Amino acid sequence: MAIRGRGGDRGGGGGRGGRGRGGAGGFRGRGGSRGGGSRGGARGASRGRGRGSSRGGARGGVGPRSSKFNDARLADKDEEEDEEEDISEEESNVSEDEIEESEEEEEEEEEEDAQSGQPYMSLLKSFQSATKTKKRKLDHPEEEGPKKATKTEDDDNGDDEDDEKVTEDVDAVDEPEEDPQDAPLEDLFDEDDDLDDSDPFETHFAAPDEATFQARIKAIQANKWRTDRIAQNSNRIYYNTPETGDSTERKLPHSISGVGDLKLKQRLAESMAKHTEFDEAEKTIAPLLFNYQDMLYCNRSVASSESIRRMACLHALNHVFKTRDRVIKNNTKLQRDDTLELRDQGFTRPKVLMILPTRQSCVKMVEMICKVAAPEQQENRKRFDDGYVDKSTKFSDDKPEDFRDLFSGNDDDMFRLGMKFTRRTIKYFSQFYNSDIIFASPLGLRMAIGSEEEKKKLDYDFLSSIELVIVDQADALLMQNWEHVEFIFEHLNLQPRDAHGCDFSRVRSWYLDDQAKYFRQTVIFSAFNTPELAELQRLYCHNWAGKARLQAEYPGVIQYLGVKTRQTFSRFDAASIAADPDARFAYFTKAIVPTLVKRAAKDAAGTLIFIPSYLDFVRVRNYFANNPAVESVTFGNISEYADTPEASRARSHFLTGRHRVLLYTERAHHFRRYAIKGVKRVIFYGLPDNPIFYREIAGGYLQKSEQALMMEHGQGHVKVMFSKYDIMKLERIVGTKRAGKMITEQGDTFDFV
Repeated sequence: MAIRGRGGDRGGGGGRGGRGRGGAGGFRGRGGSRGGGSRGGARGASRGRGRGSSRGGARGGVGPRSSKFNDARLADKDEEEDEEEDISEEESNVSEDEIEESEEEEEEEEEEDAQSGQPYMSLLKSFQSATKTKKRKLDHPEEEGPKKATKTEDDDNGDDEDDEKVTEDVDAVDEPEEDPQDAPLEDLFDEDDDLDDSDPFETHFAAPDEATFQARIKAIQANKWRTDRIAQNSNRIYYNTPETGDSTERKLPHSISGVGDLKLKQRLAESMAKHTEFDEAEKTIAPLLFNYQDMLYCNRSVASSESIRRMACLHALNHVFKTRDRVIKNNTKLQRDDTLELRDQGFTRPKVLMILPTRQSCVKMVEMICKVAAPEQQENRKRFDDGYVDKSTKFSDDKPEDFRDLFSGNDDDMFRLGMKFTRRTIKYFSQFYNSDIIFASPLGLRMAIGSEEEKKKLDYDFLSSIELVIVDQADALLMQNWEHVEFIFEHLNLQPRDAHGCDFSRVRSWYLDDQAKYFRQTVIFSAFNTPELAELQRLYCHNWAGKARLQAEYPGVIQYLGVKTRQTFSRFDAASIAADPDARFAYFTKAIVPTLVKRAAKDAAGTLIFIPSYLDFVRVRNYFANNPAVESVTFGNISEYADTPEASRARSHFLTGRHRVLLYTERAHHFRRYAIKGVKRVIFYGLPDNPIFYREIAGGYLQKSEQALMMEHGQGHVKVMFSKYDIMKLERIVGTKRAGKMITEQGDTFDFV
């Protein structure tokens, strides 16, 4: 791979462009099983879109479009009339509700058009204010699809029943909250609850050294951290510990190579007897995980996913079993002598929170828990299978492996589940305050907590005593509404507003002193690191035992495209992150657009513009639709909100050349993975977070065009815009070593041949 740096046109800044976050009160989700609503689009508050049969053709064929998108920019007038004839049959079957929804969507698009001339931050604020009044219904159309018969004229009497089905919450629990004083006696999980001073559970939670943890908490409150960079195999580990003035070298916990090196409950050690040796991923995460240190692991892959789940579930179960056995054993002691002071618990029972992206990911985690815990009975298991398990095959083998891993099965992103453990039984759908582990998606848990704008009182006391948070597939959560994740972390380990039957004489002192957040362990598993994840760890991970970030040295994906093509990376300057989106747009219109206009008369066809942020997408789309400078360039667009007919028409017009340019968002690719044909040039308005997307778009699309003989071998071209704030993305694309040079070198344009 050869690289050439050269001076070139300079523009403004770049950056993430915001992930479309709305008002704190409004919930945003996806209407169907998958789509863009819960992830960042400014219009995601009440009309998130899914894929599949649950989504009709309402937006695709009802009513006239805004005049700004009807004329020469997208296609000729007579061509549009032909399109309308093609979909007239679809329009004739559209219901009144869909017509009203389409009208609302058009009104919102007109609002967006009016805002397109505003600076980026003004556009963002106007989108945020527009979403504050919108709510997200508790519907699961993907589950009702197979059961719902086609409605006829004779079905009018069943309207009320259908409405009830739409709002049904399959995760609702009627179970009352148990009073710990009246709870039935429980059997011990194991009889091996002898104290072991070297057990991390004892040294971190049950009997920590007060002088040590108080000194470290004081340092954390003063934001004094010591950072050590440690190289381990192919990983870079950034190890942070509270700075207490101790000059001794800070080392990682001792290595763990198998089950024999862990302090496990006896029944867990027996169930793991066949898995004595850990693989590479397990050896990497186990020392930090089982020593109760916070961890951001940025090397998760499909291949290592099962190993990560195994370690996470083993650790969670070990923590729950030790906690419950300690409480049960002390209950017996207090029955004999009620004068004893035994502090062994928090304010409420839930101790573990698992934040996951879809119901299928929850199924995989639950299956692993059952495999490790080996329960004799499973209460409400059939209800769990009915609501969470989907064995139908949705995708062909040509879909990427990571796509099938994430979206196979039930891909609904709105769920919450409580799980309670006894010696012989696992109970699903237990009331949160009676549960040991809570599984939830960000949207599902946000809905359970409530909204400040609703009359209903916020309820987050069940999060007051969480001691272990596991966030799996965090890279997928970034494509949902990240604000929900932040909202959850803001409400962890707060002092409860109600007693909930708590025996305060049994509550550990650091709970009473409002220091629970300094004991909580937070573990985040992601395929890659992003500014959002780094900020989440910085703001909400205050573990007195320390925290670490693990990520690999990246070789870069530019040499693995599978096709020979010229890749040009152009750097532009940005004064700050806040100025980044405006500077990026300025560079695009001044340095990129003129070349498209010059080519419009001959070879502009086949240009795909990839835009990560939805707000940037709206801005660029409106620029192409309204600015006279690009009136000669016809274009189409596919965003996360485009339904199937819209996306199909856009792809078809792009392939035939009716649309010379196609605008394509990152979330649309994440949720659909379209195999777009006819691509001859790719312009990255911004780099994708996921390096796999770069390889699929820059390599896969161009390779298909060569194989279809739509262009000569090696004639494809990739143009990338980036700024210094894109360093994390750039590192994954071009490699760790190249990225640093490209950010700091004097030249601003780099060619890879």
